[in-house]
Amino acid sequence: MSAGPAAVPAAAIDEWLIHRGRYVDVTFLLRAGADDHLLTIREGRLLHIVPGPHVMARWTFALVASREAWALFWSANPGPRHRDLMGMVKFKELRLEGDQTVFMRNLLYFKELIAGLNGSILES
Repeated sequence: MSAGPAAVPAAAIDEWLIHRGRYVDVTFLLRAGADDHLLTIREGRLLHIVPGPHVMARWTFALVASREAWALFWSANPGPRHRDLMGMVKFKELRLEGDQTVFMRNLLYFKELIAGLNGSILES
């Protein structure tokens, strides 16, 4: 059984980011180690973040990395392998699973959105 939705970080409410993702309607999984989080986006707005565990959760794509890799990504001065989502994929720190079409079509949107979370997911 999953807990209720977590608070949406202020960075995810940025109007330019919402405008950039105005055609994005997706639920995706962000996994940090053993911790799962479902993020739901409608018309570019991050509606809620639901921490797991989830029973038969529906998601379009998943971003899977260790807690340490996410902590380095969200750190104040990330190393070369952790500055960018695609860099993390290249160096096998991050796995991209599922239907990648929505993610790749809106890559800049997702890069900014996930960077804007600033590790708040790791704290929940």
